[in-house]
Amino acid sequence: MNEIKVLWVDDEIDLLKPHILFLENKNYKVTTAQSGSEALEEIKKDAFDIVFLDENMPGLTGLETLAEIKEQQANLPVVMITKSEEEYIMEEAIGSKIADYLIKPVNPNQILLSLKKNLDHSRLVSQKTTSNYQQEFRKIAMDMSMINSAEGWAELYQKLVYWELELENIEDNSMMEILESQKTEANSQFFKFIEKNYASWFQGNEEAPTMSHTLFKDKVLSSIDKKPTLLVVIDNLRYDQWKAFEPMLSSSYKKVNEELFYSILPTATQYARNAIFSGLMPSEMEKLYPNLWLNDTDEGGKNMHEEDFLKAQLKRLGKEVNWSYHKISSLRQGKKLSENFKSHKNEELTVIVYNFVDMLSHAKTEMEVIKELASNDKSYRSLTQSWFKNSPLLEIIQQASQLGFRLIITTDHGTINVKNPSKVIGDKNTSLNLRYKTGRSLSYEEKDVLAFKNPKDALLPTINMSSSFIFARGDLFFAYPNNYNHYVSYYRNTYQHGGVSMEEMIIPFSILDPK
Repeated sequence: MNEIKVLWVDDEIDLLKPHILFLENKNYKVTTAQSGSEALEEIKKDAFDIVFLDENMPGLTGLETLAEIKEQQANLPVVMITKSEEEYIMEEAIGSKIADYLIKPVNPNQILLSLKKNLDHSRLVSQKTTSNYQQEFRKIAMDMSMINSAEGWAELYQKLVYWELELENIEDNSMMEILESQKTEANSQFFKFIEKNYASWFQGNEEAPTMSHTLFKDKVLSSIDKKPTLLVVIDNLRYDQWKAFEPMLSSSYKKVNEELFYSILPTATQYARNAIFSGLMPSEMEKLYPNLWLNDTDEGGKNMHEEDFLKAQLKRLGKEVNWSYHKISSLRQGKKLSENFKSHKNEELTVIVYNFVDMLSHAKTEMEVIKELASNDKSYRSLTQSWFKNSPLLEIIQQASQLGFRLIITTDHGTINVKNPSKVIGDKNTSLNLRYKTGRSLSYEEKDVLAFKNPKDALLPTINMSSSFIFARGDLFFAYPNNYNHYVSYYRNTYQHGGVSMEEMIIPFSILDPK
């Protein structure tokens, strides 16, 4: 441990000699001062880690000295020591951002505890967090080998995200590396589970989870019956990103329920989000609404008809509600909706699709500056937090709370940081996505993919007689042999979606009520 420098300011400092000796025996270096003025001089001369400050001194009082210290070094922790328990002194001191407050007479252990609390806090938290995760690690590893349900995998993924958020601020990087390897192993086991069970979920399997196409009927519809509802679908939002900015809603909303549900495959916007709004699987959309559905190889925007799909679903469910739909793809559109949001106060359902996070993941692929800013999951979460904190969406949500709207936040699919290439060969009509491919005569590494040679097995459209679908496992991405090295270096460590991973498939659905 580096030597910790303590400045102790008291006009009766001689009486504190035993306390100072006690600290010096614990390897703290203590400098003393007998007045506020002397203390300020010492602070100019040396860099202290913490100050113990007597409140009742002749000349500059403790509170006046505190104000001067904070002016010079705003982040220097100051512990106020006083004989007085008068409320106004406490309020003054706390208002001036003291680190701690001790009432005389103080004993050496109180001082030591205050030092540990203020200076060793992050180290102690790190040790505790590391110790807790080490205990949990073995349990997670055992659970992983025994899970055989969609619900079980959702619970395990929740645990892994919990520990990821706990460990991200500790000083021991080795723990985060262990967690990363555990996530990789979990995704390997999860892939086997999906490979074995996914097709059965569309054949009346009672253990099928709520998925994109059943989300509205199963989860959203019952909410609308209770109170006016704002449904926000944030494109490409992972569960860990949601947990990172969820605390920002605590001043206006309280959580009623949080669940995880499953995105359909491909975990891509044109499939998963259209499925949410239509309440149908892709092959059903293609069959029932050929004028609204576009396949991968068709020209044009693939999510241009969500409002039409939702209108048809509400009609099919026999639900007559006053509702509106808004797609936000720019700051200007977001600000405009925020400015006019009060005009929606009498609606039973207001739907917002917000596209920022998807734009961020694409920007990471294409822009060097975003690659730097979002080099890993921690910084990617941080960017999402920063966006949400300053976005018109937060303003809209705060207005919705004041108007008494229930809030539902969800997404269409997640995303994964891809690390390793897997070679694939297809003709010029093969789809372009890096995590899934559909086309004729696809050639690929069988161990790397979940393949549906008959797309109907996964309720996916058959573009032509011999077309199939393949989905990349874990953190793989598809690369063509032509210009292979350039392709791999360009796309490695970018955020992609469309394939099979917990991050892409297991996604948040949260209901909150206004406070």
